[in-house]
Amino acid sequence: MSLKIMIVDDEPEIVSVIEDYLNKEGYETITAFSGVEVLRKMELESPDLIILDWMLPGMSGLSLCQQLRRSSSIPVIMLTAKTEEADRVQGLEYGADDYIIKPFGLRELVARIRTVLRRTSPDGDSGQVISHGELKVDIKAHRVWKRKVEVILTPTEFKILSLLVSRPGVTYSRLQLLNQAMGEEYLYYERSVDTHIFNLRKKIEDDPSNPRYVHTVFGVGYRMGDVS
Repeated sequence: MSLKIMIVDDEPEIVSVIEDYLNKEGYETITAFSGVEVLRKMELESPDLIILDWMLPGMSGLSLCQQLRRSSSIPVIMLTAKTEEADRVQGLEYGADDYIIKPFGLRELVARIRTVLRRTSPDGDSGQVISHGELKVDIKAHRVWKRKVEVILTPTEFKILSLLVSRPGVTYSRLQLLNQAMGEEYLYYERSVDTHIFNLRKKIEDDPSNPRYVHTVFGVGYRMGDVS
């Protein structure tokens, strides 16, 4: 699963270090260096969480967090060099979900991200919208986009894609996919999964004969490729 994290800090070195580490952990990242840039990118992207520095040029991280809260419930982890309890309380009062003091360990940051996502999403890390490479899958709305262009899938194709994209790297047998997508009454049509996969690839792959997303595991079934 590839959740999207927006990293906001006016120090490019810090942004680069966090971005590299989160990418290695399987997260997709967006970067911004000011409050104005965050507001502009929020209209174009749909991040699952924001890592937000308190001290930003122009609009402070605190003010930005307060403004975001007027229209969004997106989780926010505040980064700051401030160590006083009153500052931490203020950050939480302005809408931050968590608070981490600089300097910090990257493993600790990832642990905080996972904790906040579990706490703020009913489905934990899975959420309702899954971003994976150039795909975005809205589980609740049953809609899929590739490069921000909507892809029209049949219900069975959508169910298969949803299952695969929810756990990239996990191999599912044809029976498992068929059971999840169509129910036990269709288990005798095991090979029909191949047809659904063939049609799905035509819609989401640039080159269906050399798939980037839906990989065949010969003799077993299919899995979603790691595109991070």
